[in-house]
Amino acid sequence: MQNIQRKHAISHRLTSAFVLVFLVAGCGKQKTENDVNLETVYAPEAGGTLVDAMTGEPSGLIPMIAGESAASAVAGNIFNSLLKYDKNLELEGELATSWLVSPDQRTITFTLKPNLKWADGKALTSADVLFTWKLVTDDNTRTPYASDYKLVTKAETPNAQTFRVTYAQPYAPAMDSWAGLQILPKHLLEGQDINTTAFARQPVGSSYYKLESWRNGERISLVRNANSTQGPAKIEHLVSRFIPDAASQFLELLADNIDSMNLNPIQYARIFPARPELIKKIGLYKELGNNYTYLGFNLKHKPFDDIRVRQAINYAINKQEIIDGVLLGLGEPVSSPYKPGTRWSNPNLQPYKYDPAKAIALLKEAGFKDHNRDGILIRDGKPLAFEILTNQNKQREMSAVLIQRRLKEIGIDAKIRVMEWASFVGRFIKTGDFDVVLLGWGLSLDPDQFSIWHSSQQGPGQFNFIGYNNPQVDKLLEQGRMELDPDKRMKIYHEFASVLQEDSPIVYLFAGYGLPAIHKRVKGIDNPAPPAGIGHNSYEWYIPKPLRRTEMSSD
Repeated sequence: MQNIQRKHAISHRLTSAFVLVFLVAGCGKQKTENDVNLETVYAPEAGGTLVDAMTGEPSGLIPMIAGESAASAVAGNIFNSLLKYDKNLELEGELATSWLVSPDQRTITFTLKPNLKWADGKALTSADVLFTWKLVTDDNTRTPYASDYKLVTKAETPNAQTFRVTYAQPYAPAMDSWAGLQILPKHLLEGQDINTTAFARQPVGSSYYKLESWRNGERISLVRNANSTQGPAKIEHLVSRFIPDAASQFLELLADNIDSMNLNPIQYARIFPARPELIKKIGLYKELGNNYTYLGFNLKHKPFDDIRVRQAINYAINKQEIIDGVLLGLGEPVSSPYKPGTRWSNPNLQPYKYDPAKAIALLKEAGFKDHNRDGILIRDGKPLAFEILTNQNKQREMSAVLIQRRLKEIGIDAKIRVMEWASFVGRFIKTGDFDVVLLGWGLSLDPDQFSIWHSSQQGPGQFNFIGYNNPQVDKLLEQGRMELDPDKRMKIYHEFASVLQEDSPIVYLFAGYGLPAIHKRVKGIDNPAPPAGIGHNSYEWYIPKPLRRTEMSSD
């Protein structure tokens, strides 16, 4: 699923993509699946190519600028942060070997691992960390991620292996924020405009992989980085092909041209159970991610500045119908901007029930009392009509169709427009030129959502692109990031979610299950999935030689 992505979302360290595998007749012997036993236990070994499918092409590979999941999926294999989350969602060092928090909770001192290098062989030091912090907090950098780091009042590098930050007051999401900032090379970016640099297409990082090639509209290929700060990965190549259509991806999976993709509910719940031969060669996984799908209003456009109109549309949409019809039940209802079942999700909130009569009453109260000859509600002679904009994602397209039908039943004319992802973000999201969007949020493990909902975060490229402005919410978000007591913090975010639901700036549609399918030639996958998901250790995955595709051979 293509989501606009916050910096803190866990990278699975696995590119979402395809590979072009050259099957050269006469150059090598073609193996068939009948020649190997996929259930055989093999010792881990290095080499091979992992083939994956991605629905959208990244706009660039500098995450602080791109801000979408496609970029994060690839960049997570190229760059490192000071910290990361382990499989149990506990913080551990990545570039940092240790860190120390001062008694007053205002200063954090990170000690970097020794002898770190960039992929080009240059030393990676605390100067690169300081340089990255300066970039993300520069007012000229068009990034949605600056707010966390601008709270740092002082950043310093006492030596090449030490980076120290000081805050004016204790900041609850501080550690999480340093797990989200991917460090960039000073020696390659100093003096450049980070917003337009060619580095976004030719990145040099420090993690398990480095860029091998990028073919527009086709694929991104990564190869193992010999200078990886985290040690060597097992799989030699990760290659990403961009195929927006899930049905096309599925055909490639069946043809054994890819190793991995995210299934849709029909593929997972109906096609696989009816095809036992697929179960023999493809492993299926199910995990509820930290994301949700929503319908968002541009609050700077009429009539969405009227809370009654927003609430009416919320009542008019049958969310369970979408979960059952689009997801085949493989999803959860949502009533707050947090993962269902977590402590941050307010248990006292319930989704807006499906109540078209209530929707009609609210619209009448808002002045939509008459209809035109087409049965569409009008106010001041203008019909209640707008465009729902979404990207090329079948679940979202199908959801939009169900929403369109329910809105038509109460006198609202909603058109649907489907866009390719990069154009969608560049032409509409970053410019604010839309009425209604159908999108998804991939969220942080930390409950802070300042960058999404605070009124100060509405600039170009920032995440509050719907134009939400509520002083009460602003105050709660400011309190939440400064409160260190977990129970007090939970109460703040429960209140925040309650106000947000009443305001209805978005309609929560569902939290869908991630349904990855991975060929059984790929070994080393944790099953059942740990809290961090199956991709937490993808650098340890391996493909035994007998199970690899024939690519090229000199034999």
